[in-house]
Amino acid sequence: MILENLSMLDISLILLIGFMVGLAKAGIHGTTLLSVPLLALMFGGKASSGLMLPMLIMADVFAVHHYHRHANWQFLIKLFPAAVVGVLLGTWLGEKIDDALFVQIMAAIIFVSVALMIWLERNKTKVPDYTWFAVATGTLGGFTTMVGNLAGSVMAVYLLSMRLPKNVFIGTAAWFFLVINLFKVPFHVFVWETITWDSFKLNLMALPVIIAGVYTGIWLVRKISEQHYRWLVIIMTLVAAAALLPQ
Repeated sequence: MILENLSMLDISLILLIGFMVGLAKAGIHGTTLLSVPLLALMFGGKASSGLMLPMLIMADVFAVHHYHRHANWQFLIKLFPAAVVGVLLGTWLGEKIDDALFVQIMAAIIFVSVALMIWLERNKTKVPDYTWFAVATGTLGGFTTMVGNLAGSVMAVYLLSMRLPKNVFIGTAAWFFLVINLFKVPFHVFVWETITWDSFKLNLMALPVIIAGVYTGIWLVRKISEQHYRWLVIIMTLVAAAALLPQ
């Protein structure tokens, strides 16, 4: 993954992915899910997860800076311990899971999640804040973010089911992913060896467009009403799930 060996098309796609990551972290949900399979096609599933992670952290930092006051720590405290377990489980099983099968399973999970989100939205239903629901969400979120950086939809189902306002939704998700993504770094560096100096140079190259994506997303979110934002999350999640299906 040497910068000098990449074509202009490769570099352009990496910059596009960086912009999409920034958009997603600022609240335009689903764009990260669209970029994951694109990066995997370029570098392979395992290598792409290591290339994606620093981009996500860079965007997380700017998203937290903007939305940190809106985070709901009552939910985060319930999610973090289970997410740590999920990351450890994902680290252990990551090399044993076939990439294609994992993506298909994730697509199925996301479609089920979308169906649940639509049902909740149409019936104006709030799921009770059961501890077991938070534990299950945190574990699945930690596992899927470690194996494929695909936990956005898992978290969207949980946070939408709590019927959080859009800024609280974004701020809570931003803090969750910043903490968990930082926790994942040593496993990518020392266990999977998917983060290297060469890969990090690509991340630094993408930093300006990541920042541009974050602030473009912040501007767009301000223009979207609460009700329309909830449906945006649902639609973008559905599009992302469709993108994961085998071609």
